[in-house]
Amino acid sequence: MASKPAVLMRLMASAHAVAEKAGTIVRKVLQSGELGIVEKSGANDLQTLADRLVQKSICASLTKSFPKVTIIGEEELPDEAVEEDLIENGQSSLILQKSCPDQYASLKEEELVVWVDPLDGTKEYTEAARVLYSPVYIQKQEQPYRAPNRLLDHVTVLIGIAYRGTAIAGVINQPFYNYQMGTGASLGRTLWGVLGLGAFGFQLQEVPDGKRIITTTRSHSNKLVIDAVQAMEPHDVIRVGGAGNKIIQLVEGKASAYVFASPGCKKWDTCAPEAILHAVGGKLTDMHGNAYKYDANVQHMNSAGVLATLRNHEYYLSRVPQAVLQALPSN
Repeated sequence: MASKPAVLMRLMASAHAVAEKAGTIVRKVLQSGELGIVEKSGANDLQTLADRLVQKSICASLTKSFPKVTIIGEEELPDEAVEEDLIENGQSSLILQKSCPDQYASLKEEELVVWVDPLDGTKEYTEAARVLYSPVYIQKQEQPYRAPNRLLDHVTVLIGIAYRGTAIAGVINQPFYNYQMGTGASLGRTLWGVLGLGAFGFQLQEVPDGKRIITTTRSHSNKLVIDAVQAMEPHDVIRVGGAGNKIIQLVEGKASAYVFASPGCKKWDTCAPEAILHAVGGKLTDMHGNAYKYDANVQHMNSAGVLATLRNHEYYLSRVPQAVLQALPSN
């Protein structure tokens, strides 16, 4: 009789399934045109109906199957009953067939912390919606996903898993992946990874040798961010939304380093992306080179910024200006 898969692999299999359900919810809300936007701390910190529904779906689904796991979501939502159609009971059979790395094979539910960002890139999601449903655009009678910009690429759903403060596994769903293909295209993809096992759902690529391409924030820049980016002496700078999207750029060879020399990112933004990046040999730290911790009781803000690379992390660390380091005291 085959032994039951390890808790970590069962949790990952469930996280993969509910992330795909989340992607469907995100697409449906955009299609409806009724985003239910609420400003949290300001115009650059928004919450939509998709954020609320996805967080409820992920948290309720994982809690139902793994009641002892600690789950921390970005959105502060009222404690209320969750609609049955938001619950995902399925699991990824592909993940269940994988062997759990030995160091995690005996983990218990209560030792794991799950960090959830239901909609990373909310600002880009709302901006894309404004374009899609503007009177001028509607008159073109184009399909909803044929957006005249790439903002839909920025949107991801993030589920990260931590053990003893370390991000060890993660799932990233990109709800609108392949949207450029137009009507009838199969939308969305799910990337996942576990330390010691690898990462899946994408083709690992690197930026050509000798090229320094920096990916950084699109809407939260400031002098520190600009100074840090310029200090890297980049050949090109890409400004996009979403931490998950930026890590995808690293592992798919579109960028060499993700540089964000400012507070702003939080643990739910970086847990899943960090796990996937580390699973393929990359590295994510603060601007000082220190690792972030993902215990249940840590402060949510990544107050010393984010520096992430697929290769050559020490080089990029060595380029961070002293003034930037002094302005961002490490935890």
